[in-house]
Amino acid sequence: MVFKCQEDSFLKQFKTKIVSSEFATLDWPDGSGKVEKLKGFHVVCEDTILFPEGGGQPCDYGTLAGFPVRNVQRKGTTAVHFVESPTSFEQDAEVLLTLDYQRRLDHMQQHSGQHLITALFDREFKYDTTSWSLGSSASYIQLSTPHLISRESLDLIERQANDLIREGRAVTVLLVDPEVAQEFQDARAPRGLPKDHEGLARVVRIEGIESNMCCGTHVTNLSQLQCIKLLYAEKVKTNVLVHFVVGERVLAKLGEVFQREQQLTQALKGGPGQHLELVQKLQQNVKGSRKYFQQLLKDFATAEAERLEDLPKKERPKYFALHRRDGIEVDFINTFLRVAPEGIFYFLTVAEGVAAGSSAKGHLVLRGEPEMVEQLGPQFVELLEGKGNGKEGSFQGKINSLARLQDCQALLEAQFRPKKIVVEAPKPSNGAELEKEE
Repeated sequence: MVFKCQEDSFLKQFKTKIVSSEFATLDWPDGSGKVEKLKGFHVVCEDTILFPEGGGQPCDYGTLAGFPVRNVQRKGTTAVHFVESPTSFEQDAEVLLTLDYQRRLDHMQQHSGQHLITALFDREFKYDTTSWSLGSSASYIQLSTPHLISRESLDLIERQANDLIREGRAVTVLLVDPEVAQEFQDARAPRGLPKDHEGLARVVRIEGIESNMCCGTHVTNLSQLQCIKLLYAEKVKTNVLVHFVVGERVLAKLGEVFQREQQLTQALKGGPGQHLELVQKLQQNVKGSRKYFQQLLKDFATAEAERLEDLPKKERPKYFALHRRDGIEVDFINTFLRVAPEGIFYFLTVAEGVAAGSSAKGHLVLRGEPEMVEQLGPQFVELLEGKGNGKEGSFQGKINSLARLQDCQALLEAQFRPKKIVVEAPKPSNGAELEKEE
């Protein structure tokens, strides 16, 4: 079946009748990374101007009888609309469908632009497009070639595409019988027809450029694309992805880039022509500062370890805990342990610069009496929401939170706290008990 949206991609309102309405739910992203469970109805109409998802093109949004249509899916020859409505719809009731036209126009520009870009890569380089993706801010085509496409080749295709847009080549849709082979002599069909397809097939033709079997909504003239920008190409396994924007997205991308340029100008205290040079200088300064800071940390670790080493053995503590929150570099721990004396139980952590009691990624190391290390290691990483392992008196782990660091410290102190032992006196005269400390 060919839907009304495929007959006239620019139709914004349409009256139709309800065929069926069944209660349904829909998982809907709320914009904050969470998913909301919407309640509504799956509604089938006699016809629709809202495009059901297919051919790499997302579905349209709009309203049905004033209620939001959040999703449209094709099932055989019908389009099923998820309508966020508190009540069902009566069969044969006449309703008004309205289209979110800005979303439709965006999808038409990207989809028709994809057809044009695909045709030009095929014409110039004989590269087949094996798939494509219409993203929320940019799209890409996947080309069947193992060779990364140069910027010069991208610019060539981009110039040819924009020349054709300025010429205003017509874009038409033909309905053909899939069984009649000769009608497909100039039509490519990378995806082929769906298994449940019935009736005539749609072929989208760009005047003098290509014919491509497609179910999506398209512009009627290349001039409606406004312009095309090929952003970049990247190699993925044995294919190449070419990322692009078309029409209104080009203007949006230009606005984003210009705003970012202004922000960089303010932050770097230099004009756009100096940005790269200024950033490179900053990188060099940061690299130098980082190297100097790492050396300071190593010096500090060595000093701390030597302080313990210089103590008389009788005055050395039974355990030593040190927690740094100025980075997750394990060099600090390694340097400390290389110099630190044996015979002391060590509990060491390094983490990002955060206050105790908050979440943070970092490292933990225990070193000491093997049995105690084996006992405390798993407890500590569990408390600090991490993972680790150890052997022969050493335990290492990655941690994700310092919220319960004090609990770890309390467990450690409990291991070394003098324990009271109750002993019975030999033949006490009054039944009294004696206490002594270990």
